[in-house]
Amino acid sequence: MDYKQRVGVQSLVEMGSVDNRSMLDLDYECLLSPGKDARKIQIPFSDQQLPLSDGFPIRYHKMIRNRVYGSIKTVVFSNKLNLLMPFGPQAILVHKLTANNAWVFFLSLLGITPLAERLGYATEQLAFYTGPTVGGLLNATFGNATELIISIYALKSGMTRVVQLSLLGSILSNMLLVLGCAFFCDGLVYHRKEQVFNKATGVVNSGLLLMAVMGLLFPAVLHYTHTERQVGKSELALSRFSSCIMLVAYAAYLFFQLRSPNDFYSPIDEEGSHDGEGSDNDEDEAPEITKWESVIWLTILTAWISILSGYLVDTIQGASEAWDLSIAFISVILLPVIGNAAEHASAIMFAMKDKLDITLGVAIGSSTQISMFGIPFCVVIGWMMGREMDLNFHLFETATLFITVMVVAFFLQEGTANYFKGLMLILCYLIVAASFYAHEDPTTTNQNKQPKT
Repeated sequence: MDYKQRVGVQSLVEMGSVDNRSMLDLDYECLLSPGKDARKIQIPFSDQQLPLSDGFPIRYHKMIRNRVYGSIKTVVFSNKLNLLMPFGPQAILVHKLTANNAWVFFLSLLGITPLAERLGYATEQLAFYTGPTVGGLLNATFGNATELIISIYALKSGMTRVVQLSLLGSILSNMLLVLGCAFFCDGLVYHRKEQVFNKATGVVNSGLLLMAVMGLLFPAVLHYTHTERQVGKSELALSRFSSCIMLVAYAAYLFFQLRSPNDFYSPIDEEGSHDGEGSDNDEDEAPEITKWESVIWLTILTAWISILSGYLVDTIQGASEAWDLSIAFISVILLPVIGNAAEHASAIMFAMKDKLDITLGVAIGSSTQISMFGIPFCVVIGWMMGREMDLNFHLFETATLFITVMVVAFFLQEGTANYFKGLMLILCYLIVAASFYAHEDPTTTNQNKQPKT
């Protein structure tokens, strides 16, 4: 056999090895870079490659099926908290078969918990493709999407006090319970060294929280001092105007945070105070699902949370009567603690890994989002719906928020954390919980007796 014939036989053997490659490898290569994969397949001697195209529809369907299975495995079966997902369908089944509102409320609350965590996961995956600017807007929109969806359903039912109390409870739980548990666990794990975080972020967030308290304080003062120029109208008009201002301030905060110098908001690890291993690990992170998979999962999870939120809101009154608990206690304590359990766990996990800057972003950043974006957004949505949602959270609730913001701002001003500070924050939250257990809000009873429209 001469040289040219030997070369031809070798080429055919190599082409055969391409045909016999693992179908799964070809599928994933085609998915990740279809243009690159097409160039690999289009090798010379195209007349001899025609048999490859005969099985293309089969390979394409296999690729789609494998990708769907892989996406479901990554999103649904990769987290132990997803074991609570079956409680959502059980809540709907109990609602159809019985009239036990307490069980429907409890099962809906458990079913929403893993969905809220997966919604945050899908948002983080999408942020890999959109960049930091759009990613920040996505976090602002979907970071507290569960609370906003529940609030919108409550607004549609005319339960404005439930909206106010549930959003207030999210702020209090994030600032006291979540941050306190994170500081406490971090102090116990790293008790031999001082825990330091970038206090510039805490100072800016504390200032925004004080601005939110100002927005909630003046409508309440206007109401209780009876100094309205137009009784029943000035308070609502002031709330809507202040809400628009707060939304503008939060948009400016996002722009400032994303466009500020890198050393202003950079974590302590990147400045050299710690080992710097955290920043290296962050650079190695890569998306686990594709951009369109993230969008599809965001749509599915948001729709499922919306369905369960309807059952949750409709059964709050029944759960309050069955458990002999006030609606104020359920809205301020139970809804945020159980509904945000995944967010609480992630903040503690980052703290135990000595990543306090991320913990502050989860706890204080989430409180800032709710106070400067969530509450004003609900006021504007209620305005569009014709609901008189205002910023008058009443004297007891406004005073609780004001004292909480002052206590947390005092603990954050040094830029250090230890287990004693965490314990103090946890004890403060227990005092708040006991206060709302003893507190009875008469307006919630009157509102829930109103017929739905």
